[in-house]
Amino acid sequence: MRISTTIFLTDETITPVRLAGELEERGFGGLYLPEHTHIPVERTTPYPAGGVLPPEYGRVLDPFVALGQAAAVTSQLGLGTGITLVAEHDPIDLAKQIATLDHLSGGRFTLGVGFGWNREEAADHGVEWTTRRELTRDRMALMRALWAPEPTPYKGEFGSVRASYAYPKPVSGPRTLVGGAAGPKLFAHIADYADGWLPIGGRGLTQSLPVLREAWESAGRDPEQLQVVPYAVLPSPGKLAHYEELGVEEVVLQLPPAGESEVLRALDEFGQYL
Repeated sequence: MRISTTIFLTDETITPVRLAGELEERGFGGLYLPEHTHIPVERTTPYPAGGVLPPEYGRVLDPFVALGQAAAVTSQLGLGTGITLVAEHDPIDLAKQIATLDHLSGGRFTLGVGFGWNREEAADHGVEWTTRRELTRDRMALMRALWAPEPTPYKGEFGSVRASYAYPKPVSGPRTLVGGAAGPKLFAHIADYADGWLPIGGRGLTQSLPVLREAWESAGRDPEQLQVVPYAVLPSPGKLAHYEELGVEEVVLQLPPAGESEVLRALDEFGQYL
């Protein structure tokens, strides 16, 4: 099973270059980075995990810039977002960013797609909260039109693009995984435009995987192609063995949002799972 990692990289943590080099040298599979453009101080949305929102949420680096640095100092390490808040981006600009990173990294990029939890952050981007999932689906379709081999127009509910010359093209698709809690709406999105699921923490997979597989196959998707990648996992030997029994081929372990010495100690500990 491929062992990847995720971390809230900030202006106070280990650098992307240092971390990426260590991950590749040690044999880890990938590096996934989260996204928050900003965290409004006046906030009514509660932190999903409960309690006070950790400070790293308001300090996190732009994932595409950080992953670009990571790509430049590695040759095999997978690179991904966990997740990209697609609804908060101009889709034409985002399509270019994704295609460029995938092209320059030789097809190593995985696009993690999410819908967000912070209403205030989304509102500052002009996102209507109740339609953010439909907006994300629409923007994914628009980006795929720009990534098509030939100039392809797209007109959707929320946006459109003329048939255009748009290069570079992604090398790998890119692989797309949708994050979120199990449920029929999420599974419909995954079956519609993704390659699989990025379940945070990986809890309840025994019950939810059959439901996802049913939605996937009902949409006419090849059952052999579905990918499930448990994300931000705090590992134990038993937990990873359980994932492997379920057919999981990659798991993303959570690193602390810390300086170099603490992160390297965590990598030493995670080495037992490689």
